[in-house]
Amino acid sequence: MVKIDGHIHTPFCPHGSTDPFQMYIERALSLGYTALTFTEHAPLPNGFEDTTPDRDSGMSSEHLTEYFQTLDTLKEKYKDKIIIRAGLEVDYIEGFEKETTEFLNRFGGRMDDGILSVHFLQHKGKWECLDFSPEVFKSMMEHYGSVDAIYEHYYDTVLKSIRADLGPHKPKRIGHMTLVKKFQKLYPATHSFSDKTSLILKEMAYRQLELDYNGAGLVKPYCGESYPPADILQKALSLGIQPVYGSDAHSAAGMDQGRGEMEM
Repeated sequence: MVKIDGHIHTPFCPHGSTDPFQMYIERALSLGYTALTFTEHAPLPNGFEDTTPDRDSGMSSEHLTEYFQTLDTLKEKYKDKIIIRAGLEVDYIEGFEKETTEFLNRFGGRMDDGILSVHFLQHKGKWECLDFSPEVFKSMMEHYGSVDAIYEHYYDTVLKSIRADLGPHKPKRIGHMTLVKKFQKLYPATHSFSDKTSLILKEMAYRQLELDYNGAGLVKPYCGESYPPADILQKALSLGIQPVYGSDAHSAAGMDQGRGEMEM
C-alpha cells in the first residue's frame, strides 16, 4: 500500500519546531508511510515585507543550499526504507509574480515536488497573513468590512495563483485551498462560496494540478475540518483531480494529524 505525506515542514522553518529531519522520518516509518515530501516555506519574494510579528513566514534564502543538501543526504540514507522528496511550499503573493518566477527559475531544478499556497492578502494597501491568529483575522474583518469579503478575496487570489504564469517550475499542487476557514467557528461566513470553490476546482482540473488534502484544519480549535472539507474533496475527485494527503506538520508529533478522520 502506498501511503504518502506530501506536506511536511522541517527544522528550517523559522516558526516551527527544531525537531530534526530524522525524527519526522522515523515517525513516518513507524506509521507505515512509504513516501514523504518535505515542503519547507520558501523565502518570501524579494521586495515583499513579511507582516507577521516575528517576520518568520518563510525560511531564509541563505539556508536553501543547506536545506537541499541535507535532503540529498537523507534520500541516500533512507533509500531502502522510504521515498524522500525535496520540495518547497511557495507563497503566491499577488503582484510579485515576477520575483516568484525568478526564484523558481533559480531553485526549481532542486525541487522534486512543491506546493503553491496563499497566506497573504492585500486590501487597500495593507498586507496581512490571514491564518496567523484570530486577532489578525478579526482586524482584517474590520479592514475589509466583513468576513465574507475576506473569503471572496481569498478565493479570488487562489484562483489567480492557479492561473499565474510562474514559469516551468511552478508547483503542481495547490495548498490548503480552504485555509480562509481556519477561524470559522469564531467568525463564520454567511454562505459556502461554492461558486468560488467550484471555479477553482475546474481551473485545477483543466491545468492538471493536484490538491493538497490537508489534515491541519482538523486539529485547529476554531476550524474543525480538513482543508478542503469532504464535500469539496468529492467534487475534486469527480473532476479527476488527484488529492495528496498532507499533514502540514511543523513538528514530528504532527505527522499523520487529521488523517484518521479524512476520506482517504
